[in-house]
Amino acid sequence: MIGTDGSAESRVVAAIYRELLTAAGQEVWTASATYASPADTAQAVVAGRIGIAPAYESALLRALPGGRTMPGDMEATLSMALPPGTVALPSSAAQRGVVLAVTKATAKRHTLRSLADLGSAGGRLTLGGDASGDPDAPSTSSLKQAYGVTLTAAGTSGRADVLALRSTDPAITRDGLVVLADPKSVVPPAHVFPLISSPAVDATGRAALARVNTPLTTGQLTALASLVNAGEAPGKAARTWLRSKGLLR
Repeated sequence: MIGTDGSAESRVVAAIYRELLTAAGQEVWTASATYASPADTAQAVVAGRIGIAPAYESALLRALPGGRTMPGDMEATLSMALPPGTVALPSSAAQRGVVLAVTKATAKRHTLRSLADLGSAGGRLTLGGDASGDPDAPSTSSLKQAYGVTLTAAGTSGRADVLALRSTDPAITRDGLVVLADPKSVVPPAHVFPLISSPAVDATGRAALARVNTPLTTGQLTALASLVNAGEAPGKAARTWLRSKGLLR
């Protein structure tokens, strides 16, 4: 059984997994209800209530006892954190994590390409945005500690100079925002990957799921989520996308 949280991103990724597994000859049932969050969905897989779900690295680690994001080999980190019988399959290129972005005008005015460049603004910039309350969003203090930059907190204000947004937020493309690089990895990674109960997906199914790892980028996930948010059924969006990539007949 495949489960998902209520976000458009997770729902369409779950539909992609379902289509690929079905095409590979696996029987797949979809859970009748959605979970409240990616962490709840991950806990359902660990508890054996469902067999597979889309998961995100940082959210999964928060859901596990003693789990925490560590630098280095994330695949090894997840492997050590997960209980026996639960497997994190290799992740796709797509992320649904937090990014910090600025307008093109702000980037040009202060020569901003990286979070480290924020110091050139001399403490005159504010930090806010829709995702500023997310558990993975950096605070003014964490940015100061990592990069030595001074920002003023502005809560969820969309008028802040530096915006904390989900990487799949359509405003990034729509408004031509500049996403700032994070060379010191202050923001933990949140790539999407299949979290499975080991017996639930055989080797053929795992190979089928791996086929989306490269083509499913953050940009592709953003576009798919936008379709679902606009009212398209996740299954239809998933099938159309998979066929466009030659992954489904």
